[in-house]
Amino acid sequence: MSDILIRNALSVVTMDETRRELAGADVHLRNGVIVAVGAGLERDGVQIIDATGCVVTPGLVNTHHHLYQTLTRAVPGAQDALLFGWLQRLYPIWARFGPEEMFVSAQVGLAELALSGCTLTSDHLYLYPNGARLDDTIAAAGEVGLRFHPTRGAMSIGESDGGLPPDALVEAEADILEDCIRVIDAFHDASEGAMVRVGVAPCSPFSVSRDLMRDAALLARDKGVMLHTHLAENDEDVAYSLATFGCRPGQYAEDLGWTGPDVWHAHCVKLDGQEIDLFARSRTGVAHCPCSNCRLGSGIAPVRRMRDAGVPVGLGVDGSASNDMGSLIGEARQAMLLQRVARGADAMSAREALEIATRGGAEVLGRDDCGQIAPGKRADIAIWDMTRAVESAGSWDPAALLLAGPTRVRDLFVEGRRIVTDHRVTSFDLERALVRQRQLVRGLQDKL
Repeated sequence: MSDILIRNALSVVTMDETRRELAGADVHLRNGVIVAVGAGLERDGVQIIDATGCVVTPGLVNTHHHLYQTLTRAVPGAQDALLFGWLQRLYPIWARFGPEEMFVSAQVGLAELALSGCTLTSDHLYLYPNGARLDDTIAAAGEVGLRFHPTRGAMSIGESDGGLPPDALVEAEADILEDCIRVIDAFHDASEGAMVRVGVAPCSPFSVSRDLMRDAALLARDKGVMLHTHLAENDEDVAYSLATFGCRPGQYAEDLGWTGPDVWHAHCVKLDGQEIDLFARSRTGVAHCPCSNCRLGSGIAPVRRMRDAGVPVGLGVDGSASNDMGSLIGEARQAMLLQRVARGADAMSAREALEIATRGGAEVLGRDDCGQIAPGKRADIAIWDMTRAVESAGSWDPAALLLAGPTRVRDLFVEGRRIVTDHRVTSFDLERALVRQRQLVRGLQDKL
């Protein structure tokens, strides 16, 4: 039995129903669950974690990632390209991946997320070259120890049929649906506190057919799992939808059964007012990826308008080939700053952005057991040391992490297990994974 007392925090930012911030407070964790929050929680026989001078928050939640891209950061020829050109540059490199590339890239990407305070992440894996399977990333998450929502992505329309991906990276639609059933049956856990939940995630409207989108929605609902895809990411995306389907992306999604509380879409930079109202009415979630949207020149998503309308919004770092980093705390700061650029300095506070990064993401992923520090919730906790972070020096408001750091956690707990200890990932051998990552990258470069 694990029994841990996080004691004497400078501030506990609970993100509970009343958004309490508790000075000098303790958090008691037992067997993966938060059992008490408050001052002076004395317990015998518990492991004490001293949080003096630290801010304690819920673990951050990442709602959109492509972990395999951790091996393809800053690729020449893709650094300054728009979305479609960026994809065309990278597809031939990704076609050389196999199971080991998927496993190692996921290990490294998950470790990077952990150091930025993330305890729960989704992943969108939509290509499976050379024997790679979703199983490879699930195995990596098991070693690192993060709570994991992998989604079985897919592409079925290759270049020869007018799509963007090379034919070598697409799959037959019957095979895609069959493998979705396999991974759901093998790995999905619907119970409270689940460490793995599987979703169904055709890549995008321009890489799969309408039939596959519709069939995927039917399959997911039959299996009781969530649905995910890219939508309305940039102007090219909207133009494609209008030219090919005769409607905007939101209408396309609604027509095929892709709205509802069991659906979340990545990006949604170009949603218009009617689409925002549709998502709000249907409780369709959005994974906001501000850094990637900036990097690819896609635009500023209307997050303020979405939240005001009642759309569930979480944050996503997106893949490291379009973000180049996987820092969820950095993503939260960027989300706050972009809304201020678009709408003024009072458009989004540091606390609201942190809320989006915690309980907002948990809501998008259907995890009402995560995203807040309250009795009965899962013991997913980030501890941020204000005393040793130079970026926090002089801060008058320690809970305003997104304004004055820190940017790396001191300690991170997932299901009550310590994944990061004193600013280092301690759940697996990260140094060994980094050595193997460098070897794999050199191998990919040598084959070009």
